[in-house]
Amino acid sequence: MNFVQSCTSDLARQSRCGYSSRFTSRKMIQLRAIYRKALRHAENFLSVKNRLTPSASIFTGPQQQHGTFYEFRTYNIQPHLNAAFLKLTSEKIQLRTAHSELIGYWSVEYGGLNQVFHIWKYDSYAQRASVRAALAQDPSWIEQYISKAMPMLSSQDNEVTYLVPWSKLQKPPKDGGVFELATFLMKPGGPAVWGKAFQAAVGTHMGSGYAHSVGVFHSEFGQLNQVHVLWWYESADQRAAIRHKSHGDARVVAAVRESSAYLVSQKNKLMFPCSFSPIK
Repeated sequence: MNFVQSCTSDLARQSRCGYSSRFTSRKMIQLRAIYRKALRHAENFLSVKNRLTPSASIFTGPQQQHGTFYEFRTYNIQPHLNAAFLKLTSEKIQLRTAHSELIGYWSVEYGGLNQVFHIWKYDSYAQRASVRAALAQDPSWIEQYISKAMPMLSSQDNEVTYLVPWSKLQKPPKDGGVFELATFLMKPGGPAVWGKAFQAAVGTHMGSGYAHSVGVFHSEFGQLNQVHVLWWYESADQRAAIRHKSHGDARVVAAVRESSAYLVSQKNKLMFPCSFSPIK
């Protein structure tokens, strides 16, 4: 029992026994002084704690340092028109690339039937708006391509992404091969929550020579908290062999296990580059 509690207890006992007159004004003054001292100590403690505790922030990890973004576009083609769509696009793609930069164009083999996936680079949203406006006024684009291509599609989807700060676009070591688009839906909170673990998982695969990363992208518009890794392999069989080998590597297993704690779901596609794709 501390002194304050002792004094309070004394007061209670004296009141019950009829001795309240003995609880002098001097002891009351002493008790009040103890309370004031205790209050000052509490205030000083809270002040120090507040200085040591980081303040709340909306900062979510490494930030995008420039306006460049990448638009992912996915087209689903009517099955009986798949070959015709790819032929038309191959013949007329220059009408589109005259307006903005195409990074890559792929035909999906596994993970999406009768589907194409392409990536377009923009320096800003204003540039993209001007490109779309120019295309709407381009008679060659409209007459020779878009009017013929649109009836061949069953649906379209797009997503705006940024390269994560620690990733750069890197072309494969040679042309040919296959590409895997691995998509991870992460728990809410952004890179501040899962960024280091995810970077370690990707870095372990790359550093161990298991795969070549073309780029790692984080969603801005579309499905949020989504990260895409675009991998390159010499062939589908090489990918299968590498996957089998990496599953026995303790470093990879540990990094993936830590990253998976922040994972909600994942999916992937195996794709072949089209002949006109800049990255192939």
